[in-house]
Amino acid sequence: MNALHLGTLKWLACFAIVPILSLSGCKTFPPLSADDKYLAHDYLIGPGDNVDIIVWRNPEVSMAVPVRPDGKITTPLVEDLPASGKTSTQLARDIETALSKYIQQPVVTVIVTEFVGPYTEQVRVIGEATKPQALPYREEMTLMDVLIEVGGITEFAAGNKARIVRNVDGKQQQFSVRLDDLIRDGDITANVPVRQGDVLVIPESFF
Repeated sequence: MNALHLGTLKWLACFAIVPILSLSGCKTFPPLSADDKYLAHDYLIGPGDNVDIIVWRNPEVSMAVPVRPDGKITTPLVEDLPASGKTSTQLARDIETALSKYIQQPVVTVIVTEFVGPYTEQVRVIGEATKPQALPYREEMTLMDVLIEVGGITEFAAGNKARIVRNVDGKQQQFSVRLDDLIRDGDITANVPVRQGDVLVIPESFF
């Protein structure tokens, strides 16, 4: 077998796993590492979250409120304050600034009690999952955690042809993952880290 023919076969194998929408080619997923902290940062508030706002010595303006679909909150004396994409500390400082018009030197604490997170940081699962859905990202989340949340894959899934679509330095990249090996064979080496904003695509088997 000549080198040209061998190279063609390798290209076809890659193409079978990662569809044409990938611009960066077929990639092997980086191995799971205990010290892998890629994109680690403080939790960001998102639409659908609930937050407790505590204003010290001012219980009349302390309350629990939901973050609206437009990413804003409304409390007594504070209307339409953007909350999505901020940490709880950042939101507390913004509320203090807004309340300072009415209360002398307000001290505010914000506690997030229900977690959804911004859409840009949710992990989405599409295709042949038992329950396709968007999931809040959790620190050190792995592929196994995602599969538990969505109830595994359907009998029609081509699990070993699944892929994770990830934004890396502003560019979309795709990594092949082995769901069949992980779920059906218990191959823990097929477990890989999941990151904020990842999309897990599970194709249907045609055989």
